[in-house]
Amino acid sequence: MTKWDETAIPDQTGRTVLITGANSGLGLHSARTLAAHGARVLLGCRDAERGTAALRRVEAGADTRPELVELDLADLASVRRAALRVREYTGDRLDVLMNNAGVMATPHRRTVDGFELQFGTNHLGHAALTWLLMPALNGAGPSRVVTLTSLAHHGGGLDTRDPNFRHRRYTPLRAYAQSKRANLFFATELDDRLRTGGSATLSVAAHPGMTATELTANSARQRHLPDGLNNAVRAVTGLLTQDVELGALPQLYAATAASVRGGEFFGPARLAETRGHPARAWKNPAVRDTVTSARLWELTAELTGVEPEPR
Repeated sequence: MTKWDETAIPDQTGRTVLITGANSGLGLHSARTLAAHGARVLLGCRDAERGTAALRRVEAGADTRPELVELDLADLASVRRAALRVREYTGDRLDVLMNNAGVMATPHRRTVDGFELQFGTNHLGHAALTWLLMPALNGAGPSRVVTLTSLAHHGGGLDTRDPNFRHRRYTPLRAYAQSKRANLFFATELDDRLRTGGSATLSVAAHPGMTATELTANSARQRHLPDGLNNAVRAVTGLLTQDVELGALPQLYAATAASVRGGEFFGPARLAETRGHPARAWKNPAVRDTVTSARLWELTAELTGVEPEPR
């Protein structure tokens, strides 16, 4: 895995990949990279105009025509429509689902279905999409689900009694950390259940370290800091972060490398996993709590109304 980069990605011809949040940042770069290696890429995007612009950029370097899939992870009806479209379009054969989209450190808002926005978008929307697409993932044989989490999973707990902050004091970063811990719990629990069920689909997690993306820029703007302080934050962030090309490598490795095994977790190799080429990442010990993991699985099924069992 030492110094693994995009040149090591094997030929993706004949493989179909769905990437959520593919209109910018890590998702767009992953889409362009996989399309350039022969994959048929489906871009899951909430905003049609931005999605169309991204589609053109991916199409310019693609061997196989990419497709745009309208997807709003903060609206479970939209998730269901997108899953149906993907299943119809692929003929129930999806090789990779890259759960990349996310919102970060937002003001206290709720999804269409009434969930806290970050938990609802980052975790519940992706979990529902994954479960709804299991027939297509199983139809592809040895497929993969790659779930993007964050170093922020170390920074906060997961309260399965009040995941939507109805009774707790809300802070943007606390809610973000919870959603990212939920992502890692879900990826791990999903793989355990896939193995128990005899599925050939692998569930893998990845994080980008500290990468300069539109998500981090939006997060800084949403804190409503004075202009001078905002400029200072941006300057420091620029020094500490790596570019998207490097930040996307862990999820690209997770999606394509032949040596990947189910349940693994990848992130940057250097400086406490903040930057560098991909390597195995460290899971916070709390994520090994099987009781919380099972409770989150059950709670997610209850909140989304989606059948959770891999089929």
